[in-house]
Amino acid sequence: MDLKQRALAAFEGVEAELKSISHWMYEHPEPAFAEFASSRRLVEFLSGQGFAVEYPAYGLDTAFAARIGTSGPEMIVCAEYDALPGVGHACGHNIIATAALGAGVAVAGLADELGFRITVLGTPAEEARGGKVDLIDAGAFAGAAASMMIHPSPESVVDPVALAIKHLAVTFRGKDAHAAAAPWEGINALDAFVQLYMNVSTFRQQMLPTDKLHGIVTHGGDAPNIIPSRIESEWYVRALTKDRLAYMLDRFTAMAEAAARSTGCTVEFAQSGHEYEDILTEPLMAELFAANCAALGRTMGRAKDRPASTAGSTDMGNVSHVVPAIHPMIGMDTKGAVNHQPEFAAHTITPDGDQAMRDGALAMAWTILDVAEGKRWGELQRP
Repeated sequence: MDLKQRALAAFEGVEAELKSISHWMYEHPEPAFAEFASSRRLVEFLSGQGFAVEYPAYGLDTAFAARIGTSGPEMIVCAEYDALPGVGHACGHNIIATAALGAGVAVAGLADELGFRITVLGTPAEEARGGKVDLIDAGAFAGAAASMMIHPSPESVVDPVALAIKHLAVTFRGKDAHAAAAPWEGINALDAFVQLYMNVSTFRQQMLPTDKLHGIVTHGGDAPNIIPSRIESEWYVRALTKDRLAYMLDRFTAMAEAAARSTGCTVEFAQSGHEYEDILTEPLMAELFAANCAALGRTMGRAKDRPASTAGSTDMGNVSHVVPAIHPMIGMDTKGAVNHQPEFAAHTITPDGDQAMRDGALAMAWTILDVAEGKRWGELQRP
């Protein structure tokens, strides 16, 4: 039996359990940095498969590192498992996590034979705070040869674009007053937010298709008959590159400051979570991954054939600026649903969703074997 068939057999030995874990995660979504039950369930599985597990890891309560292999280059397979507020696993992190576990188990028995190490790294809070940046800062990727993960999507793309992003909390402060009896005594912080929203909306005509500005109100006042003196909001600023992101941040800051001045308010900015970088796709691993997907009956598209204006963001981008990395999108026939919709979440526990997990796990495992068996670690392009 060749190496890939041995990896396939190892995966199929746990496939039913991985499907069960994915479906359980769908039923038990946990938001950023609160993934206590999810991380524990994943750790219990990996411990049962013979991995040496560090949990918690790197100073994060819901991070873990599960390792197998005694020597050689280290491949880190990233698992994500945080859910979105309100819509649960509408980004398919239940598939991401179980595919990472499946890839790890598939190659675990071959690590010492081929002279490499495999680490399944549990990375919390991708959706909101950027747990991978904390892990980078704590040394989780120090010395690693490469890293990979997969992500479910309506389309299969081996080298997707990911936008740089900054999360900002914006607070406007004014002055309370009775909204009916003496509104002229107040300074309306809600007016400042509305003015900022209109400034952003007006600016959209001059934005590049890959520039993104979107925000919500997180505190909108206390009562309708009180002029609001404090309005809190959360904003995402995105752009194709780090330099363009800096430009967009300058424009956004200017719009917020203008909104404050025009309404007599003050404005405060605070970074919410980490800044995410654009993603760099390692070409050799991408080619091998696409070929392995083809062997599984899945055709992978290319970013050049798709509009970059539809891209999102990921803290895997930061990883790709530290070690060679890939972040392929594994397509599902979601009947028109897109990421971050409840219908997308529901699709992750269909047979099609289970197939995406299987294909993602095996394509990652086989790609690792291609690199290890061919001793191609030195060919990987470092960022």
